[in-house]
Formats: sequence, structure tokens, C-alpha cells
Amino acid sequence: MKKSVLLIGLGRFGRHMAQKLQELHHEVLAIDKDEQRVNDALPFVTNAQIGDGTNEQFVRSLGVRNFDLCVVAIGDDFQSSLETTALLKECGAPFVVSRAARDVHAKFLLRNGADDVIYPERQMASWSAVRYTADHVFDYVELTPEYSIFETGVPRSWVGKTVVDLAVRQRYRINILATRSNDVLEPLPGPTHCFSENETIFVLGSNKDVQKFLQIT
Repeated sequence: MKKSVLLIGLGRFGRHMAQKLQELHHEVLAIDKDEQRVNDALPFVTNAQIGDGTNEQFVRSLGVRNFDLCVVAIGDDFQSSLETTALLKECGAPFVVSRAARDVHAKFLLRNGADDVIYPERQMASWSAVRYTADHVFDYVELTPEYSIFETGVPRSWVGKTVVDLAVRQRYRINILATRSNDVLEPLPGPTHCFSENETIFVLGSNKDVQKFLQIT
């Protein structure tokens, strides 16, 4: 479903988010105080304006009530991020997500109107730590602190065998959500799916069980 998004802050994080929102076909109004950043964002947003998110008159002129989502992506000035967050809620923004660098920032943002906070640096650091210390892991998505999805290679001992042969759920306590071969994704492979060495598999399970599974060869 296409959504309308107000994105305030066009630093590296804001710019990358704007590009992804465009890929997802959402309508994006991007705001920044820096004229060059605004001009650089024009090719991949619906509209962009030069403006200060801490200026009440300017924020009210944006009609923030009409946006499905407001994102405060300011990362280099916490005071401005805090003021912008509070002002958006005062002006009737239905849902505000604000960027936080530290837990204390998150607490203040939530107390001042943010509906949710995101930690880009922390989340990327966590992803990188798992991705680059686990053998044969190509991607990783944390669903909760206890459960995650991993994309990993097919163990050598699985090649030529089917899901039912291996009794995957009973033996390993994991679920195979999909397989990928030559960039072709097969969701929810059936019990007769035969694994091949050129595949990767998307595995869902508790972190403890998946880590055990990753040790097999």
C-alpha cells in the first residue's frame, strides 16, 4: 500500500532511506536546512523543500496531519531532533519515528512525542557482528532478541537429500522459509524439495538453535 512520508533530515541515513522509500513506490516529501542536500535528493523523492524542522510556522505549513509517517532522520544535532519530534506531534502527526544514537536520546525522544525510535548505527553494528563472524551466513534479520532469520549455504551433508529425509524441524528445530538458486527464490519449499550445493536457504529459528545448525557440515 502506497504511503505518504515526511522525511526530515537528508544526511547519509536520510538520503538512503529516501532512496529505499522511492524503490517501494511511496510518496516522499524530504526536508533539510541544507540547500545542496535538498537538491541532491530531488531525483529520488516526490518533492523536497529547504526548511527547518524546529520552526513551528514552517512545520505547520507542511500539513503533517496528512502524512501516514513522519521520520526525523537528523543525526548530527540531537537538540534539533528532539524539538522537531515534539513539534511534529504538537501539529498532529499521526506517527513519528525518530533516529537515536544512544539510549538516553531514545528516552527523551519517546517522552517528547516519538512513537518509535531507530538506532541505525547500533542495528548495523549488530548485523555486521553476526554476518561476519558466522561461517556461510549471507544475510541476517533479527525478529526479536531470541529469534532471527538467516540466509546461509546448504550444508554439504544435506546435498541430494529432501526436507523430509532430513526431518529438518524435528532434528534441528528450525524452519526453512525459502531457498534461492541463481537469484530465483522458492518460498516455503515442500517436503520433497531436494537440496543442491548451489542453493542458499533462509532459516528461521531461535538464535540458539540456528547457531547449532550452522555448525553442521
